[in-house]
Amino acid sequence: MKHALFTADADLEIPFQDLDPMDVAWHGNYFRYFEAARVVLLRRIDYDYPQMQASNYMWPIIEARVRYAQPLQYAQQIRVTAGLMEWENRLKIAYRIVDRASGKRVTSGHTIQCAVRVDTRELQLVSPPALLDRLKPYLT
Repeated sequence: MKHALFTADADLEIPFQDLDPMDVAWHGNYFRYFEAARVVLLRRIDYDYPQMQASNYMWPIIEARVRYAQPLQYAQQIRVTAGLMEWENRLKIAYRIVDRASGKRVTSGHTIQCAVRVDTRELQLVSPPALLDRLKPYLT
């Protein structure tokens, strides 16, 4: 991810229960795979979901996009990479799923999350210091 501030990877195996009647991973499960990498990414800056809540902010997803290039199959070993693309007014996280054996890209996408104060449910038009302070080491 060329323009990401930083990235994080999650290695996964496609489980049987994720398959649809066509014997490929059901399309809705891809967002779970994205989530696995997003958690690793946020933990790198100590801003996982418990830290978000403790800072009085929640970050609902307001947009999600996925591009399915190749189907995922049972027991396939994949690497999901999440990259932080935008952070000043919102979190835009890009994702890439590759087959670990071949290195071939099978899926890409992104999510956009905005900060909302927990106590007032008020949408924030800029990212709060709770996030920006954690990103300072990556901005220098």
